[in-house]
Amino acid sequence: MEKQPTSRNCFLCGRENPIGLKMNWYNDRDNQQIIGEVTVPEQFNGFPGVVHGGIVAAILDETAGRVVLINNPDNLMVTMKLEVVYRQPTPTNTPLKAIGRVLRETPRRAVAEAELVKPDGIITATCKAVVLKPSEEMQSNWLPEKKYWRVIE
Repeated sequence: MEKQPTSRNCFLCGRENPIGLKMNWYNDRDNQQIIGEVTVPEQFNGFPGVVHGGIVAAILDETAGRVVLINNPDNLMVTMKLEVVYRQPTPTNTPLKAIGRVLRETPRRAVAEAELVKPDGIITATCKAVVLKPSEEMQSNWLPEKKYWRVIE
């Protein structure tokens, strides 16, 4: 599988963010999905041993937003709507997979889904997201950061 680019300061993927999760995502073109890997440390709990729901939502949001990069790593979009369903507590200090798929896509907008999965295959949370191409102003604000948007092995 092909690794997706990461950035400098993003909470989820930023390599220079001292409090970030430093996640990695991989394109699984055969199954038209992406797979992210993360172990959330205890400092991001909402209850001892349980990942805070906001962190779970952030992981799902980023995964749903990144699935549109599967065929174009510069196809950055932003979330317009996010619906999260928490099925069971997500454990801290446990390797997790975040899996995302596109349900519908146009050049300016996409509907995607994502799920967070424990090592035993149990899904702890899911989301459905609507993402869209950001405004011209937002895209121009990204240009100075673009040099940090790369695959780091």
